[in-house]
Amino acid sequence: MMSEDTETVAVTASRLDRDLSHASPAQIVEAALNAVGREQLAVVSSFGTESAALLKVVADVDPAIPVVFLDTGWLFAETLAYRDTLIATLGLRDVRSIRPLADDLAQHDPDDELWFSDPDACCRIRKVEPLKRALLPFKAWINGRKRFQGGARAIIPVVEDDGARLKFNPLANVSAEDIAAIYALAKLPAHPLAASGFRSVGCMPCTSRATADEDSRAGRWRGRGKTECGIHTMKTS
Repeated sequence: MMSEDTETVAVTASRLDRDLSHASPAQIVEAALNAVGREQLAVVSSFGTESAALLKVVADVDPAIPVVFLDTGWLFAETLAYRDTLIATLGLRDVRSIRPLADDLAQHDPDDELWFSDPDACCRIRKVEPLKRALLPFKAWINGRKRFQGGARAIIPVVEDDGARLKFNPLANVSAEDIAAIYALAKLPAHPLAASGFRSVGCMPCTSRATADEDSRAGRWRGRGKTECGIHTMKTS
């Protein structure tokens, strides 16, 4: 049974989703900012191949909104460099790089092989649990999922609740062409691996190239029957 606070979050999320169903990405970010204030709002970004589009929208609204970046310990060096490039390019003022706990890694993944034997557990230790801890100070968060990415993302709302806080999806309604237009108009740099056929970039061991006729996330956990790391299916209540 939901607590009174959780019920309030769910009701607020439903109302905002209805009100913002046809809003622009910038309007959705502004609504998130107005709903909880800058100190209670976080953007969660992978600094992946499409991340600059959302970060550009956020920076145009308020470049001081906190941005949470999950540094799993398995990221490509190119992703870490891209993070630094986008921070400088967009003038982001509060990017927080979050890492898994050393004790968790020592206990559950001392040989750095968990990604192979149990990728769900690896994601839980390196992404899900760190994000839960990072979101504790916040009442709402913004992420970059899009319906055109397919799978479970095809039906995401514009605003939802994660069990404890509001969750905004400003790019839910955009198309791949819209994303390309944001990059072109703002002359945003591409992720360094995009030119090499990486259409979606996550952790190095679980990311591969994808062809143009594949789903954009086909290269994530290829052959595993796994499509999400877990941060978008977690409940934080």
